[in-house]
Amino acid sequence: MRTYDVAPLFRSSIGFERLLDLLAQADRVEPSTTWPPYNIEKVAEDQYRITMAVAGFSPEEIELTQHDTALLVSGQKRGQEGERQYLHRGIAARSFRQTFNLAEHVRVMGASLDNGLLTVELKREVPEALKPRRIAIGGEQAAVGQDNGPAQIEGEAKAA
Repeated sequence: MRTYDVAPLFRSSIGFERLLDLLAQADRVEPSTTWPPYNIEKVAEDQYRITMAVAGFSPEEIELTQHDTALLVSGQKRGQEGERQYLHRGIAARSFRQTFNLAEHVRVMGASLDNGLLTVELKREVPEALKPRRIAIGGEQAAVGQDNGPAQIEGEAKAA
């Protein structure tokens, strides 16, 4: 596997710490983070879906927590282990913790568990104030309220 040194980027980049940390973290992926298996899909322009294979877990045994730009999915089997005697155990029932790093303004819309597959629906909702807007050039209407002169307060007379 090929590795990249991102240290020079730290010296010349401002405000990209999170992205650079993710790149540096990619080399340190542990094998335990690959279980349970999962898919990440882009459903639409601003909609995503994470599907995890969590056979044998009930909805009460799975916890989803979103904190800022991190989504933590964890599962913990409860009880009944002492009651059964297995001759062969091929279905994994071990606990798991999987963290997904989300882009800004991505939030969890809902989750469901069906036929052993946990499906998490995500949507990017950028606030109106942060969306790109078109700015008109020239013209009288574009200049209103855009000059650098002193503001005229209603009810005050203009200074001569």
